[in-house]
Order: sequence, then C-alpha cells, then structure tokens
Amino acid sequence: MVRSDSAAPGEWNNPDMPLPFSPPVVLAPMAGITNRAFRRLCRDSARRSGAMGVGMYVSEMVTSRALVERSEESLDLVTFGPEESPRAVQLYGVAPGTVAAAVRLLVDEERADHIDLNFGCPVPKVTRKGGGSALPWKRDLFRGIVHAAMEAADGRVPVSVKMRKGIDSDHLTYLEAGRAAAEEGVAWVALHGRTADQMYAGTADWESIARLKEELDPLGTPVLGNGDIWTAQDALRMVAMTGADGVVVGRGCLGRPWLFGQLAAAFEHRPIPGDPRLDEVLATLRRHAQLLVDDHGEDKGCRDIRKHMAWYLKGFSVRQQVRQSLAMVTSLAELDALLAQIDTDQDFNVEVGSGPRGRTSGNRPASLPDGWLDTCDIDVETEALIARAEISVSGG
Repeated sequence: MVRSDSAAPGEWNNPDMPLPFSPPVVLAPMAGITNRAFRRLCRDSARRSGAMGVGMYVSEMVTSRALVERSEESLDLVTFGPEESPRAVQLYGVAPGTVAAAVRLLVDEERADHIDLNFGCPVPKVTRKGGGSALPWKRDLFRGIVHAAMEAADGRVPVSVKMRKGIDSDHLTYLEAGRAAAEEGVAWVALHGRTADQMYAGTADWESIARLKEELDPLGTPVLGNGDIWTAQDALRMVAMTGADGVVVGRGCLGRPWLFGQLAAAFEHRPIPGDPRLDEVLATLRRHAQLLVDDHGEDKGCRDIRKHMAWYLKGFSVRQQVRQSLAMVTSLAELDALLAQIDTDQDFNVEVGSGPRGRTSGNRPASLPDGWLDTCDIDVETEALIARAEISVSGG
C-alpha cells in the first residue's frame, strides 16, 4: 500500500540512503540511447548543478552470449569514457552459465564497477524467447541466473536486478522474484511499475513499488522505483509515496539530459534549476551531436542524433520543413545551418516539454514462447528454448 506517513508528496525523507552512490538516481539503460555521449551529457548536467554526487548511469543492455564471444559491438558497449565512474553495465541473459561467464569477463578484465541484470525488457523479440520480463515466471531459472551472477562476481562488484511487475495482471512475479534476488544478496532491486503486456502504455503502478519495498525491508535490500518520472518533483513524489530508496529514470530524460541536474538538486534539498530556454536546448543538442561524431565518426554520429530531434524540440515552435530536415541530417555543417534557421527566443514549454515522451504503446498480450505459462518450473522445452535464445541474441 502507498505510504501515508509524515513524508508529504514532493518531500524526500530518506537521508540515510542505503545506496553506494548519491544522489539516489539511476539512468535507465535504453537501447540506442544511453551510449557514452548521452551518459556524459546527463552526468555533466548533475555536475554543473553543484551536486555532491552525480548518481549512476547505466550502459545500453549487452547480451551475455555476445559478450562471452567477444563480439566487437558488445565490447564497445562496455567501453566507458575516462570520466565515467562508477561504470555500470546492464547484462541480459537466459542461461545461468553464460551469464556467469559474462560477469567473470567484466570483473576479471576490470570493465565494470557495477553489473545490473535485465529482467524487465518487454520487447516482443526478447520475451518471445523467454527473456526479459518473461523470465521471472520461471522462478528457478530466475534464481539460478541471479545466483550464478553473484557467485561469479564473488563480492568484487555489486550486482543489482531490474524487473517489471510480471507478464500481465494475472501473472505477477515481482514479489517472489524480488525476494529471491534479495536472498541471493543483490545490491538492490529496481521495479518498473508496469507489466510486460502494458509495455509503456497507461500509468505506472507506484503502489507495487511500495509493496515491494515493504516485502524487502526485513531483508535490508534497497528498492528503486521506475516509471512515469518526468520531472524532479515526480521523483520526490515517488519516493515519498512509496518509501523507495531511489529512482530509475528512462524516457523522462529523452531530449532532456538536464533533468539529472534537476534531480540532483531536488534530492540534495537545493533549489531546482529551471528548464532551459530554446537557445540553451539547441546548444545541448549540438553538443550531443558533436560527442556522437567524436565517438563514432560524422556519418554514424549524425544518423544517431536524428532520433533525438523530436525529443529536444518538443513544445517549441519550429517550422515543419526544418524539423523534417533535422530528422535527415547528414553532417554537422548541415545541422548548424538548420539550427540557425530556428527562432531561439522561446521559453521552455513546461506543460508540454516536461510531460511523457518516447514510446507509449502497449496494452497487448505479451509475446511468449508456446506453453510458457503452463508451469513456473524449468522443463525440457524451457531448457531447449534457453539454448536457442542465447544463440539468437548473439551480437550485442
């Protein structure tokens, strides 16, 4: 049940935070988004806000099989900039042995300071193979993966778990899975308050975060809440209402990397910086593009920045022709010419710009392997599926 104690909505009342970093804010791993360039923008915004700490910024998800095979793409995903600390990697896998091998690689080669296990991805190509948010339904398999990861890490780096409520409202797994992860000794459990079939639709169920916090409190395992954090005030309301030890922010920072400066200020009880005017937004967009180009070359970097244009410009008045051209930009010179055509004398539209962004689709049955829901136990079919799933996601 959502708490109704002395912590009023919008007030953080947990100064004795049991997390190994501060502020208690984690950038959620997002495929194709949370690369080195974006992580640097978010971290820098926290630093500029005067924060005592900068939080944690997790890499894009990397598959355990591809990492063990040392694919070039996967090794690049777990390569961090010199300014990144702690270095957090999110690892996906469906076989305990393969996950353990990937953890050992990351730890033995000193590639990570923290490992987060993905049990929350709701994307059909993942769940139809029994991975992501479908996997905790197989309770022994879930525990086996967490146990293998913890054993491979051997206390050298902390391991955490990120998950969803379950597959759908009739097949909830978060309490049992959270308990199992806590009993295996994970550093924390992060819960997105949606089921797999919801994807990103509707409203996140913060009450489930409160319920998980109550469940894990006796075990001393911190709980982080995820879902519908669009502003710093949303983050404060979530921890006040649920008792969560921190927050994980995903779609809310798309086109708004400065949100992390606002979050840092909010959790440190400092005045929250206002949202930037358009000239500052465009300067951030331009720096984002430059960082991508520096990392990947002009062709790939400019292709990568295209997806961010609509997020950065949300709520601002920009001619349709310019918007369309920005979505097809091919060089930094072309980007500069297009940005110069925009009237930058515009305030941030708080009502529009601080609202939901990114994917909002969902509310359809989760894609699952045939017979997946027939049993929570591992059977012959599950074992065969695991072998195929590990191979199918090879490549990073």
